[in-house]
Amino acid sequence: MSDPRDTTDPSGIDESGADPPRDPTLRRPDGGTPASGSDDASILKDGRDAELDRGPFQQWVADSIENPDRVYRAMFYVAAVFFLFTTLFPFYWLLMVALTPEGQLQNIVFTPNGFNPGAFVEVFQVIPFHVYMFNSFVIALASTAVVLVVASLAGYAFGRLEFPGRTPLMLLVLVISFFPPAAFFIPLNDLFNTSFFFLEPITGDGTLYNTPFALVTPLSAIFMPLAIFILTTFYGQIPDGLEDAARVEGTTRLGALFRVIIPLSAPGVATAGVLTFIATYNEFFFSFLMTDGQPENWAPILDGILAYQGQYQVLYHLMAAASILGVIPVAILVVIAQEKIVSGLTAGALKE
Repeated sequence: MSDPRDTTDPSGIDESGADPPRDPTLRRPDGGTPASGSDDASILKDGRDAELDRGPFQQWVADSIENPDRVYRAMFYVAAVFFLFTTLFPFYWLLMVALTPEGQLQNIVFTPNGFNPGAFVEVFQVIPFHVYMFNSFVIALASTAVVLVVASLAGYAFGRLEFPGRTPLMLLVLVISFFPPAAFFIPLNDLFNTSFFFLEPITGDGTLYNTPFALVTPLSAIFMPLAIFILTTFYGQIPDGLEDAARVEGTTRLGALFRVIIPLSAPGVATAGVLTFIATYNEFFFSFLMTDGQPENWAPILDGILAYQGQYQVLYHLMAAASILGVIPVAILVVIAQEKIVSGLTAGALKE
């Protein structure tokens, strides 16, 4: 209960309009005591909170709240540095190993122990590595061509035609793509090692083993579902009026597909083609099992890289140099088609 004799205003404001007496124990945020009539005292006198001292991180957070672009820019830099480190460091390490002379690999830190650029020439002298690269390029190119032709026809049917069972059949195609490639090896291996009399004039022994058909056929089938799914999405977005106009001019459905639908779906076709080429060019499982590893029998590039492993010696610097040379064709392809790939992977994100 308050004292009736106490005339002090409970609100702390003097009725006469004068400022209330200041507490002499009041201290500034930095630890000092504001003097009467000073600028520091005027901060509290005006009723404004004193700004707290902030560390570098707290100051950055406060500035980020006021300017969110700082946060986005910082996140971009962190993601870019992480991506470049995880992506480019293996290639940098391969280069260090390739440039280090044989027998000095144990002392590599972050720079090559010596300098031996002749390793990039020696890879072609020890074995015919260029033949292995040619084999992989031909097999990947043939597989990509087969995939694009068949996937274009299937994508046109799934994306632009109405027929009973279309959705279940499309789901079946996607389910097949989930099976591991090893599940198909035993029946395919028996098939390709079976002698057929009508193949004897072509292969000699009548089997498909050690022939490009033993690689192109399974690789095309493995990567076909992904290409069908990509092209179905693109072909289904083409307006019907464009195809109808081509049909009125006298073209057939196949003519409309190759003259109208495919050119308008160039990003999707390029994406499916590049992804298929890269996957088949780098494929190892079927390539290792369907050939005997000899370059004249269509052994791919990975067999060539493993050929530098001997019974008593492993030429690591030549394996690293061969790996770098083997990446060059794929890198050139990606650089040339990067615009189509990006547009193809991002198409359909926005619905018009």
